[in-house]
Amino acid sequence: MMLKDKVAENGIYETLKTLSGMGFNAVEISQLDMSEENVAAMEKAIQDFGINICSLSAYTQQIHPSFPVDSFDLHYDKIISDAKRLNVEYLRIGMLPFSMFGDAEKVVQFAKEMDKWGEKLSAEGIKLFYHNHHLEFDKVDGKSYFDMLLENTNPKNIGFEIDVHWIQRSGLNPVTVIESLEGRAELVHLKDFRIATPDPEAMMGALAKGDMSVFFNAIQFAEIGEGNLDFKAIIEACERTGVKYLPIEQDDTYGRDPFESLQISMDNLKALGFSEYF
Repeated sequence: MMLKDKVAENGIYETLKTLSGMGFNAVEISQLDMSEENVAAMEKAIQDFGINICSLSAYTQQIHPSFPVDSFDLHYDKIISDAKRLNVEYLRIGMLPFSMFGDAEKVVQFAKEMDKWGEKLSAEGIKLFYHNHHLEFDKVDGKSYFDMLLENTNPKNIGFEIDVHWIQRSGLNPVTVIESLEGRAELVHLKDFRIATPDPEAMMGALAKGDMSVFFNAIQFAEIGEGNLDFKAIIEACERTGVKYLPIEQDDTYGRDPFESLQISMDNLKALGFSEYF
């Protein structure tokens, strides 16, 4: 997802070649057209560079006519074929369909449907995981949507890919959440949480007009080590609880080349003592 513009410009093979040359040895594929051309290019990158495609995006059903995707209900055999061709162990669902927020019954129904797909996939040797954002931690009658997903899925069928930035944005502690999901969170997204102070003149001008949005909306995604999250504690929690992959993701690099952002994150992780991961 972070490099989709690079893929559009240079192709998936060259993008993976660059990542491998930087020292990254595992990649998660998201928001990429799983065409025959792209799947074949990923196969070649695996063969040529030894890069590991650790996970692919998955959908239980179509999201919206404007955004066609490979989904279990329509393309199950193709999804399995792609995963096996690329030696992928994990499929991950990006988030709840927007239409389900606000309706606890729909969320529970989605969890049960997801669980059935997870059970079916497990017979193929593939694990199905759910990736969180912050909205899943809104509560209905004291229970969060995330709790509903946990309670209505079998740990044998469904795991959770924890995104530490979105956990922080939800008001929870990423370390505590990772520890609470020991055995169910084998994938953890690393991305930092930065407070970006607005330009003083712009802020004063906006405030003079009664616009407080520049003050309230100062949260940004950030390269690891450039924000406020405690990544030493986060990664040590991952090590204690059996996490297998730590994909670095940054939803917005704010004009910086994403390869540069990845290099900054890598360098900062090495400085924290995690050089062995590269």
